Amino acid sequence: MSDPTLQVLVLERRDPALNMARFYVLSIEPTLFGDAALVRAWGRVGCRGRVRLDLYEDRVKATEALEDWLRRKSRRGYAVRPPMPEFETRSSALCKARQGRRCAPSGAEDAGGGPEKGAVARG
Repeated sequence: MSDPTLQVLVLERRDPALNMARFYVLSIEPTLFGDAALVRAWGRVGCRGRVRLDLYEDRVKATEALEDWLRRKSRRGYAVRPPMPEFETRSSALCKARQGRRCAPSGAEDAGGGPEKGAVARG
């Protein structure tokens, strides 16, 4: 089986003088039939944009197409967006707040053995 890791390349083109803020996302994803799909999404930053899937026989051909699109977009002024800083989700913040206590889903028993406050007892 091939590598299931999903890699996404996010490009941006910004020019405040022209009121331009665009994005272009490229990724290669497996299909249900063993092919590879080059997924392209583009549009204005803050808007939903458009998505297109191009199917290829294998991952090698899809990678060649991704590199071709990357060259095209680089010539048009797009640059790779720097990675976003890690952010904490509410659940991970709650887990850290418990300081070593087991994290249980909502409504489950906490590490103390009793039901959590507001939990409904089920028979």
